[in-house]
Amino acid sequence: MKILIKNAQVLVFEGEKAVVKKADIGIEGSRIVQIGEVKADFDAQRVIDATNMLAMPGLINTHTHLSMNLFRNYADDMPLWDWLTKKIWPLEEKLTAEAVYWGSTLGIAELIKSGVTGFLDMYFFAEETIKVVLDTGIRAYIARGLTDEEEGKEAHLEETRELYQKYHEKEGRIKIFAGPHAPYTCSPRYLEKVRALSDELSIGIHIHLSETQKEVDESIEKWGKTPIKHVYDLGIFERPTIAAHCVHVNDNDIEILANCKVSVAHNPTSNLKLASGFAPIEKMLKANVNVALGTDGASSNNNLNMFEEMHLASIINKCVNSDATSVPAEAVIKMATINGAKALGVEKELGSIKVGKKADIILIDLNKPHLCPLHNPLSAICYSAQGSDVHTVIVDGNILMENYELKTIDVEKAMYKTAECSRKLIES
Repeated sequence: MKILIKNAQVLVFEGEKAVVKKADIGIEGSRIVQIGEVKADFDAQRVIDATNMLAMPGLINTHTHLSMNLFRNYADDMPLWDWLTKKIWPLEEKLTAEAVYWGSTLGIAELIKSGVTGFLDMYFFAEETIKVVLDTGIRAYIARGLTDEEEGKEAHLEETRELYQKYHEKEGRIKIFAGPHAPYTCSPRYLEKVRALSDELSIGIHIHLSETQKEVDESIEKWGKTPIKHVYDLGIFERPTIAAHCVHVNDNDIEILANCKVSVAHNPTSNLKLASGFAPIEKMLKANVNVALGTDGASSNNNLNMFEEMHLASIINKCVNSDATSVPAEAVIKMATINGAKALGVEKELGSIKVGKKADIILIDLNKPHLCPLHNPLSAICYSAQGSDVHTVIVDGNILMENYELKTIDVEKAMYKTAECSRKLIES
């Protein structure tokens, strides 16, 4: 199908600079084919009048546990370790495929409604999440969470292989990652097996690293090195890696991340709420580490709103660094778009509005009191815009939401079924 977006303010990247200019966008099939003044002979089946709207690349959430929305607002105001061991892990032991299916459905609805067109998920019953991805039209990168403290650990490695064989590149919207949870839940021998599997399948690795000071201290006590140095020595970074959090990192850690081209998924809300700390993002960016953004799960965030992550990522770095110019709006917008695409290895296809790239585009409604006057659109995206300002979402050239209405999800049913599954888990 051909879609014509008319009269939009369009965010594009010209070299390293983000600029906003008025333009039309022509979409044919899954690709952007024209930007600017679309030729008169472009015979569009759908025309979207984007007057007073801003078109930008769809947001990319590079770290979440989608179905943890089942535990939203259940375990709050707790330290991370108590939160995990006393509340979350006991419930996760009782997870069912049905619960993950409906949690994924509701989570994807939330992502789409707040402008996310692609996400990297690390969780259980991954095939259930994939089913929802295929039905809803969003783009997904799926890592079955792996630890060697649970029974059936070898079977879970095999599950990753089976997911790859069955779904990798399915409909051009799904990629499989290896998902070792963290060095404190995965032994060195197990991490080496994960790396070997990643080598075999030529897939990336997604892992939590250096989220808390406790994790770093225990790693140094046990292995004589930081978590980042530990997994580096095990060869994990020989594969393309996305490391979530990286809050407590030293200069040597940052040098390793930069030299090994490891991407960092920054999760400001979750890190703040769990009092884990705040990652030295400015220092990482200056060292040429590719920093992307994630929400983490909705049990520690407690939402999947990437606009909130952009807002916090910028303003808290300014305060932490005592520098109002630190991590400016433009840098954060890149973290949420093109840097996310780079982290996932798909920057040639996604992350910016450019002729030839995939048509993953969102329209932000500028006709809102909190966006007026619009002196600087980049500032508006980072400091003023809300997830609820997203009017239209297009993924792979397909309209998933228009005029705030989801086209592929019965959100009322998803809410009801998720709440029902959550109640059963907690009461069982």
